[in-house]
This record gives sequence, C-alpha cells and structure tokens, in this order.
Amino acid sequence: MKKNFFLAGLFATAMTGLALTSCTDTEVPGGGNNNETKGDFVVAASVTASGNTTNVLLTSKTLDEGSVSTVNNGLVNDGASQWVFYKDQYLYGLTYNQGNAGTTRSYIMNSANEVQARSGEFAVKRFTTYGIYDKYIITASTGDGPTEYADDKQYLPKMFLLSYLDVAAETFKTNDTKVKAYMSENFLGNGEFVTLAGILEHNKKIYGAAVPMGLSQYGAAVDGGKYILPGNETLVKTEDGGSNSSAYKKGELQWTQYPNECWVAIFDDAAMTTKKLIKTDKISYACGRFKSQYYQTIWEADNGDIYVFSPSYAKTMSDVRQRTTLPAGVVRIPDGQEDFDSYYCDLEEQSGGKSFLRCWHIADDYFLLLMYDRPLTETGFEAKELAVFKAGSKKLTYVTGLPSAGLISGFGNTPYTENGYAYMAVTTTDGHPAVYKIDPSSATATKGVTVEATQITGIGKLSPLN
Repeated sequence: MKKNFFLAGLFATAMTGLALTSCTDTEVPGGGNNNETKGDFVVAASVTASGNTTNVLLTSKTLDEGSVSTVNNGLVNDGASQWVFYKDQYLYGLTYNQGNAGTTRSYIMNSANEVQARSGEFAVKRFTTYGIYDKYIITASTGDGPTEYADDKQYLPKMFLLSYLDVAAETFKTNDTKVKAYMSENFLGNGEFVTLAGILEHNKKIYGAAVPMGLSQYGAAVDGGKYILPGNETLVKTEDGGSNSSAYKKGELQWTQYPNECWVAIFDDAAMTTKKLIKTDKISYACGRFKSQYYQTIWEADNGDIYVFSPSYAKTMSDVRQRTTLPAGVVRIPDGQEDFDSYYCDLEEQSGGKSFLRCWHIADDYFLLLMYDRPLTETGFEAKELAVFKAGSKKLTYVTGLPSAGLISGFGNTPYTENGYAYMAVTTTDGHPAVYKIDPSSATATKGVTVEATQITGIGKLSPLN
C-alpha cells in the first residue's frame, strides 16, 4: 500500500455522534448483501455498540424503498468526516482526526457491484472547505505563512493552504506558500485576512466566498494599526485566550469589522493566484458556520446562474460593532457575467426570522436548506428542519413528510440528487436511520430505504469501473 502525506484540513461532520475508528478495509464475511440487493447506490453507514463504532460501505439497487442490513454485509472501513463522490466514478473519504492526521482513502465500484478500496492512502491535516474542480478535489484553509514573511515583531501573515488531490491518478500536490499571490492578508483591501467557503466550478473558473476573519496579529500591527476602525480599538485582544476554533492571540482583532458585506472571489484556474473580487451589501458573508467548518453556500442553478446564500451568521456576534443588521438572504450572479445583478430575496421574511446552517442545489432553480429551529438572535438554536427555496419565484417552503423535529438527531452531510429529486439521510432517536426522497416542486419528503445501522454518513452512486 502506498502512503502519501499532504496538507488538507479540518472538516467535521454535520451529523451528531459520528465516531471514527481505526479499522482495516475488508469485506464483512458472510456476503449478506446478495446479488438481488446489490446495486450502484452506495450508502456509508456506521454501527455503534458497546462503545465501539464500525463503519461500513453498503450498496443498494434503490434509495426509494426497502432496507439494507449491515450484518455480514458491506466493506468495513476507517470512516470519514466527509464522503465525496466524484462524477459517479470515485468515492473519497476525507477524514480529519482532532489533533492528528486522519486517513483519506478512495474507493471504486467493481463489476460485481461491490465497493472496492484503492491502494492510495493519504494523511490529511487541516481544511475548512473543499470542492471539485476539473480533475481535482481541492481542499483549502487559511494558516500562518513561512517565517521569511514575518514582520519586525515576528508576526506571521496568513496565507491560503491548498491541496490538490488528482482523483483518478491518486496523486496530490500542495500550493507553494512562499508565493505571495497566496497571501490571505488584506485580501479585500481592508486589512483583514479571509478564509474561503466553497469551491464552485463555473465556466472553467472557481467561485468561492471570501469570508473576512478580522485582523491577525500581522494585520493589526500594520502602520501602527491603520486597519483598526475608529472606535474598534478595544476589540483588539490584550492577551491570548479562547479555545479550539475560537482561540485568539494577543494583538489580534478577532472576527470581522465588516459584517454587512459579502465578497465573492473569482479565480481564473486551479492555481487560484489570479482573481477578481465582487461585493454586495445586500447580504452578510456567504457561508454556513459550525466550529471550524465553513460550509459552501454558493451554488449554480441548471441555467448557469449562480445564487449566493448568506445565513447572516454574524448575528451571533456578542459585540454590536461586529454584528450584522442584515437578514439571511440570497443574491445572484447571472450566467455569463462576473458581478451581482439586482436580484435579492429576504429569507427570514418567509421563515419567521429563522436562518439556516447549510444549503445545496437540487435541480433547475431549486435549492435545499437545512434550517435552524429558532432565530440566530436566540440561544440554543439547532438545525432540525429542511426547506426548499425556488429561486425564480423567491419562494421558501418547509418540507413536509419528515419525522418530527423532536425525533430528528441529525441529517446527512450532503444530499444525493438524481432525476430532479434530493435524497437526504435522516437519523432519529426512535429507530434506524433512513433516506428520504424530497420532491422540490411540492416540498414533500417520502421515506425511502432504511439502513439497519446507527447512522448514515454518506449517500451517492458509483458506476462499475471494472
């Protein structure tokens, strides 16, 4: 087995309770999934018993009905934080383990409709967003640059840390952080460093939300603090503190001073060194936030228009100087253009003031939103409901037919879409998880295949390669 080590990143699951174990990829003995049930659909599931978790990749002929068992069935694997299906040909399990490198493996479907592990193994470190571009899965995060760029106080500038995983070839490369074009500092011209949320391929270019993160030690110290807005001097940290994704250092101005802006970066190619920036003040920054995760909320409709969604997560900021006054909303970049048009929709106006954690494109101009159960201005909000947004009519409709919110303990990280429908994994507290088929035109969900497991962690499809 070949091992490769590359810089990737931090990406935790959106579902609750996912445990990762170190198992060897192997077929479960007994062949419980016979030829009558084997199919092209792949379901990643986990089974937890007596404190131990086993991860299994199962196959099924359908997602619409029936059940699939994990008993003596499927390919046992190490699990993943995010399962990425590449054009129905390859499945990559991107894994991050807190404090240590995770193991990323890839899989194919063989001619017997069995999931088969490939030989490559990659030790992943840190990423906060990812996406598919051309032949690559690209992961991205923002971190400290090399020491040669340190200022006179030895503060290091922030830079984009990118990894390119060549899906078919099972090879990888990383960007050269000694190239100043990858500098994240002062990315928008206001002194703040940014992180990227989403990697969307459109017309052979990459579109991603540039999320302002505030002033690093390096940025706050430039010219004696010229980028600190008047009246914000007390936002600069006077000592180290915080923890995990909220950790900060003395001299930083943590979180953005510009919560009422949304920026999108348009990169010419995979190198991501040549860019164009566009801005709107109709929505706040465009990403879903959960700990160190920056979820993609910029998606392309079938007609080529790009819709940019903002949950207005900056409503949760404790200091009013960093709190957005804008509601969760949607803007548009028309196909063939590289700027926002006049399109705007206030989502909170239709949701009773509630926002969303994540969103995905389904088909046509329909999008699926994972909604919070109460406004972000309240405490204890949870993502417990689904809604469909039709961009053309600016209509938000809550999905019916799902288990009650009180029984739902988690949703899948990413829905699978086919023939105009979205298939979403739903885990409940009162039985086995199941896949629900969502018709966007009616915003109704129908229970599909049940998986006799503790949790479903991924859904997709693979066509046999051999």
